Amino acid sequence: MSKLEIDDVSLRFTPRKGNPVQALDHISLEVADNEFSVIVGPSGCGKSSLLRLVAGLSEPTTGEIRVAGRPVTKPGKDRGMVFQSYTLFPWLTVQKNVEFGPKIAGLAAHERAAIARRFLSEVGLEGFETNYPKQLSGGMMQRVALARALANDPEILLMDEPFGALDSQTRSLMQELLLQIWEHSKKTVLFITHDIDEAILLGDHVYVMTARPGAIKEKIDIDLPRPRTVEATTSPPFIALKRRIMALIHDEAVRALG
Repeated sequence: MSKLEIDDVSLRFTPRKGNPVQALDHISLEVADNEFSVIVGPSGCGKSSLLRLVAGLSEPTTGEIRVAGRPVTKPGKDRGMVFQSYTLFPWLTVQKNVEFGPKIAGLAAHERAAIARRFLSEVGLEGFETNYPKQLSGGMMQRVALARALANDPEILLMDEPFGALDSQTRSLMQELLLQIWEHSKKTVLFITHDIDEAILLGDHVYVMTARPGAIKEKIDIDLPRPRTVEATTSPPFIALKRRIMALIHDEAVRALG
């Protein structure tokens, strides 16, 4: 069963000055329940714009997006979002940041505290409950952001280049942490990245987008065994997939420059 359906979606911006811009062009894809799907493409192809549409933060010009058969018209509890930037509330402690969604949902104090402790434990932040975001490293702040998204128990986890600002070592650790959490929770995930290694390591499927206006150029099944660790990136099947995706994106980047 498809958890997420993106049905013939296009997005056109009409600025007050200048010509209209076609950002996305007739995109259709489906993400099955418990599936980890990744979108890659050349810079400016509309990856993040597409994710914002799924999140309900903006509306498509044409087409429809459905979650579990329900049309997406606005943000909702069924979708949890993790951005590249550290979108924590600086005036709240780590625990209170994670409790925020359950509090809005009306859960009692002891219930939301238990939920926060559970997910902070899952992301390896036991002992940091009373810290404030400014006291944390970038990787730790993204772990809090992930725990906060999971605490709402969303049907779909949307991730917009969440590890893009991290150094290489921290990024690898975060990728492995996300894989461990996903193996346990089996959340449906739609993940945006510009990093091809990351896309292959994480995904069940990788969707390669064209240059603007963004469309789906090809869907690639990642038939690598799970569970996966970063050691998989040196295997011959992994390298073959990387070459294939690199060639597709390179062709689009060249076309965009031409």
